[in-house]
Parts: sequence; C-alpha cells; structure tokens
Amino acid sequence: MSDGKVQGTFPVGDFPSGIAFDGASIWVTSVHDNAVTRLRAKNGAYTKTLTVENYPIGVLFDNTSIWVANYFSNTVSKISRSAQ
Repeated sequence: MSDGKVQGTFPVGDFPSGIAFDGASIWVTSVHDNAVTRLRAKNGAYTKTLTVENYPIGVLFDNTSIWVANYFSNTVSKISRSAQ
C-alpha cells in the first residue's frame, strides 16, 4: 500500500518538460539539453540519453516508437525500438 512518500528523485537533464512510459522505461525530455533521457522504470537507473532537435517539449510512446515534439524546430523526432 502506498503511503504517498516520494520514492526517489532522478537526474534527467536541464529543464525536464515531458514524460512517457513505454512499459519498461521512463522517457523524459530535457528542453535546454535538446535531449530525451531513458530511465529504467523499476528503479530509476539511467540507461541512455539521445539528442533530438531544438526544445523538445513533449514525448509519446505509440507501442512501437518514441515520438518527441521539438518546439523550436517545428519537427517531431521518431526514436526506433532498436535504438532504445
């Protein structure tokens, strides 16, 4: 049973703005780093940071790929399952 206490705090980069869960990992966009960071969901362990375009503000998992919305680039980045 949850007692509402914080379970952990994990570094992900400068100005985190978006978060998504893919069933095994947590993906967090870092606006000022132009990056998306992957953490292991079961323990928050860092696994990878990938560079995307300018000012990533949103992230989505579509059951196959990770999609990142890049605000200042007017683009979306698609991260394939093999890169994950």
